[in-house]
Amino acid sequence: MPTVNDIYNYLDQIAPFRYQESYDNAGILIGDREMEVTGVLISLDTTEAVVLDAINQGCNLIVSHHPIIFGGVKRIDYQHYISKTIVAAIKHDIAIIAIHTNLDNVLADGVNQMIASKIGVTDLRILNPNLALDEMSNVGSGVIGTLPTPVESLDYLLEVKSQMKAGVIKYTDLCKSRVHTVAICGGSGSFLLPAAIAAGADLFITADYKYHEYFDANGQIIIADIGHYESEQYTSEQLSKLISQKFRNFAIHLTKVNTNPVNYL
Repeated sequence: MPTVNDIYNYLDQIAPFRYQESYDNAGILIGDREMEVTGVLISLDTTEAVVLDAINQGCNLIVSHHPIIFGGVKRIDYQHYISKTIVAAIKHDIAIIAIHTNLDNVLADGVNQMIASKIGVTDLRILNPNLALDEMSNVGSGVIGTLPTPVESLDYLLEVKSQMKAGVIKYTDLCKSRVHTVAICGGSGSFLLPAAIAAGADLFITADYKYHEYFDANGQIIIADIGHYESEQYTSEQLSKLISQKFRNFAIHLTKVNTNPVNYL
């Protein structure tokens, strides 16, 4: 049977862990590298409920996008969700791998490519290439591409809302009557707005925009905040597909737990 380390090494081929941002904590977070994997549970986040779901589905490895251990853990407080998750995983011998900004920063099979495929954006390239990591410009933040034909701006936003199952989309003035060129960054992407404008994007789709940051659109681009969970929810689907292509001797499940901490009225 493949080991936790085998899964890690395979994921490292798809999105090398050295591509993660300096603030990130992707990799094997909990567990024995040499433990044989009997089943994999895929999730956007790891919570105590996800660990229990892994147990119920007979999985001893969780592969998540967001790391449950992000900053330093100074104490194990049984009342805190991070501590409860760590304790549950250790008690039940569940390993956890997080594949976070390294999966954000690759073009092929990355988070942003998945988003683009859902909303009809093609001819992708990296929006903000990191040439220090890859001289052929296939590594970096965000992506930019085009729609096959220009679409009325409001009509396209409604289509994005539907395809991304967004509870709400917050957007700036429709300064572009039609959308043709689209920039995308799953999760928190406001730092890429200057690059999106410079690249000539009509629309920038991302999440976690703050009130005053919307003014930075400055009549040059439409900003659409579709929600953090919503922008990255299909990452689990992508990871399941990739792992199942390589490993066929254990079960791979998507978690049944909705980990989105945000609700909408």
